[in-house]
Amino acid sequence: MNILIILNDPPYGTERSYNGLRLAKALSKTDAKVTLFLLADAVVCAKRGQKTPQGFYNIELMLNSVLRKGEVLLCGTCMDARGFTDDEVVQDAKRSTMAELADRTLAVDKVLVF
Repeated sequence: MNILIILNDPPYGTERSYNGLRLAKALSKTDAKVTLFLLADAVVCAKRGQKTPQGFYNIELMLNSVLRKGEVLLCGTCMDARGFTDDEVVQDAKRSTMAELADRTLAVDKVLVF
């Protein structure tokens, strides 16, 4: 099964991206093919070098876990609007487009939005 998960919220301040990533990690342990698409403030979830307080979840580490079996795509327009460059993105996450999101949406079995 192919699953597309779309995240919209920032990595910290709300738990929507955290919960979307928890689900993505759980699905990655199955036979499902998981694609994460980061929109709006969620593009910052893919920021390399996050340092969180001891005992607090780290979105970068969670994203890297999903990347082992799945893929992470970032809205390029959203990145540009936030001054977020390709050099700041975690390894193997990729800049993408709305056209690619549309194609992926049509190609998968399920779409989940957080």
